[in-house]
Amino acid sequence: MWLAQGSLPFVSSKQPTLLDAVWSTVNENFYDPKFNGLDWSALKSQYQPQVVKASSQAGKAEVINEMLDQLQTSHTHLFTTDEPAYYQLLGIFYPRIKELRTQLQSTFSEGKIQYEGIGIVTQSIQGKTFIKTIFEGSPAVQAGLQVGDQILNVAGQPFQAIQSFKGKANQPIKVRIQRTEDASDQRTITVTPKRFDCAQMFVEAIANSVQVIKTGGKRIGYIHVWSFAGDPHQQVLEDEVIYGRLKNADALVLDLRDGWGGDPMTALHLFTARGPSLTSIRRNGAKSTYQGQWNKPVVMLVNEGSRSAKEILAYGFQQYDIGPVVGSPTAGAVVAGRPFLMPDQSLLYVAVSDVYIDKTVRLEGVGVIPDVVVPSPIPYAQGQDPQKERAIAIARSAVK
Repeated sequence: MWLAQGSLPFVSSKQPTLLDAVWSTVNENFYDPKFNGLDWSALKSQYQPQVVKASSQAGKAEVINEMLDQLQTSHTHLFTTDEPAYYQLLGIFYPRIKELRTQLQSTFSEGKIQYEGIGIVTQSIQGKTFIKTIFEGSPAVQAGLQVGDQILNVAGQPFQAIQSFKGKANQPIKVRIQRTEDASDQRTITVTPKRFDCAQMFVEAIANSVQVIKTGGKRIGYIHVWSFAGDPHQQVLEDEVIYGRLKNADALVLDLRDGWGGDPMTALHLFTARGPSLTSIRRNGAKSTYQGQWNKPVVMLVNEGSRSAKEILAYGFQQYDIGPVVGSPTAGAVVAGRPFLMPDQSLLYVAVSDVYIDKTVRLEGVGVIPDVVVPSPIPYAQGQDPQKERAIAIARSAVK
């Protein structure tokens, strides 16, 4: 997610239908006045009968998103309150847009964007729901859930990302999973959901991800940057690398897989800037030296969930020869988006600006191909992470 600046208009007191509101908002704000060659008015007429026929908010959103998909542009999607992404996106924009805070004052009376969950991202593959990734330090980690687990049910009911855990913070709940392709390899795992504060959840996950892995006589640092959408995320990275747990590592693996993008135009300075070191000597003679930049080997990890500004960073890694990029091709989602609140409280994300790198390079729809491509199948992975393992091996071999 590349953050676009600007004000968020109020929804009219005379509320239009959801389709009218979505169509008008895109009509007035989409970055391309020619709508990528589409007849935008005709599309509304085409999809209107299907939206009217849909009986639920989710059903209407599904049809509207089919319409939005015709634009073939990222950062253009309608999120409902049944999706974690709805709350995560609000958590990013809520602190910085006054109008949005005003509009949502009655919905989030505590002034915080929160939802209950266990800290997983799921992916539907051939009609089955699998855990794609897990936030470090989350209830899912603590309970022993793994990437690749197929979720069969939650408390005996079909899995729903929000509804399965709504109102159940701090209450143990049974999650039925299948860990391997063998249908008999099923088990029930008890998980205790928590209430996530969306302004802090990724800051905490970044801090919880830090590892120093000892391998082949070397110390390889690892950190997973889930989001760059705000200064605190970059601050955790810099603090850990320059002053914290990673400063004495021999090499670093910088994981930018999944999560959100942001606006980190200065993020690469940590790896490209040059400056003097600072040595402090205490009265007892103890010395400590700090280097304001990371000047040891570094490897970047990306995948299809690395989007927007993270893709710009991956591009910069390659262009400036900072270190190898490992993983799978990125999303190709590099335009600037901004959220708009709809009459039913759903959230419309709209691409409001096109984005070019170095004035001529457009990554939208293209993405970044890693220097070392490593597939990482999700179904029944049993927690294995071949991309991370390969990145650690490459980082180790780069240490002189």
